[in-house]
Amino acid sequence: MATADAVERTRRKVDEIYRSESRRVFATLVRVLGDFDLAEEALHDAFTAAVEQWSREGVPANPRAWLVSTGRFKAIDAIRRRKRLDDSLADLADRLAASAEAEQTPDDGFVEDDRLRLIFTCRHPAIAPEAQVALTLREVCGLRTEEIASAFLTSPATIAQRIVRGKAKIRDAGIPFQAPSITDLPDRLDAVLAVIYLVFNEGYSASSGASVTRPALSEEAIRLGRLLVELLPDPEAQGLLALMLLQESRRLARHAENGDLILLEDQDRARWNRQQIEEGKTLVERALASQQIGVYSIQAAIAAVHADAATPAATDWSQIVALYGLLARIEGSDIVELNRAVAVAMRDGPQAGLELIDEILARGALADYHLAHAAKADLCRRMERVADARDSYLRALALAKQEPERRFLERRLRELG
Repeated sequence: MATADAVERTRRKVDEIYRSESRRVFATLVRVLGDFDLAEEALHDAFTAAVEQWSREGVPANPRAWLVSTGRFKAIDAIRRRKRLDDSLADLADRLAASAEAEQTPDDGFVEDDRLRLIFTCRHPAIAPEAQVALTLREVCGLRTEEIASAFLTSPATIAQRIVRGKAKIRDAGIPFQAPSITDLPDRLDAVLAVIYLVFNEGYSASSGASVTRPALSEEAIRLGRLLVELLPDPEAQGLLALMLLQESRRLARHAENGDLILLEDQDRARWNRQQIEEGKTLVERALASQQIGVYSIQAAIAAVHADAATPAATDWSQIVALYGLLARIEGSDIVELNRAVAVAMRDGPQAGLELIDEILARGALADYHLAHAAKADLCRRMERVADARDSYLRALALAKQEPERRFLERRLRELG
């Protein structure tokens, strides 16, 4: 029998593995079991069993494989216990057991990664677009409905409904848990790139919580981005990978030891990861050379301009403004316009940027976006419009959910007096 200390050590190790591997284990269980809810139950049963068994026998050499195998057999046992309520479940349990004994490998070998395969399933064109995104972020990335709702400025109830509808569509339409063929892959690429970038953004700048970043998410997004580039060396896939690497290169410089947020202009650029910067710049140059210029390639080019600046004063803001203008023509959005307005303020002065931000806020689209109000507050502060700055900082603070951002905004308010 394991001692209390052994159980506690094992529990900490299992928690660590859960954080790093649980969604990959879940993706494989979804493929094996063919059902989201059954896979989720099997996942938790497997991790519960791990605490008990690993305390006695030690952590296996391949924890993920052990968890998948255990989860599969836990699901088979659960199905057999329920079969007296539904005879059709007995056949399902027998088929799952047979596949387990054969150690069956994926039959659509073009995509070897179960998590990427699950993204393609969740982003199937038969599923409503808004349900695609919510379902993918919840089931593939493990984000809570509250986190997804915060990222999309909507309510958790709305996100929950979208997830339920997405699962129902997969079940009722018989959408397979597999990747598209090589010929169909390009048509599904945009949707998958969008989800990978959403995952990265949540990791690079957490929508809520105690930390500025969630490294496991951004690292996973980069891993999936690399896999996608290997499968299909499309310029936009290369552009997205470049963008993620260039932004990720600044992660360690974005927060202080106490967790406080550090703005780009105040970061210690010696802490930027030069290896990631060089790899990102090579990828963006390759993407732009293709002449198939898309939104991720342009954003990567903007990140590369920042990476090339040895000091904040050396930043080529004219080039950044021009790139945001190009981005707005290809895929205009209020957030792109907001980012361009900030760049204009850096190039032409705060008054020029403030006029653009006021126009954006007057339209109402970013009324609940805390960074829009924070940007306005900063420009008002630079112009010594203290009352206006205070009002905008207070509005941003009321909307911000990430604790380091809230502390930063509170500090700015105190500095105003």
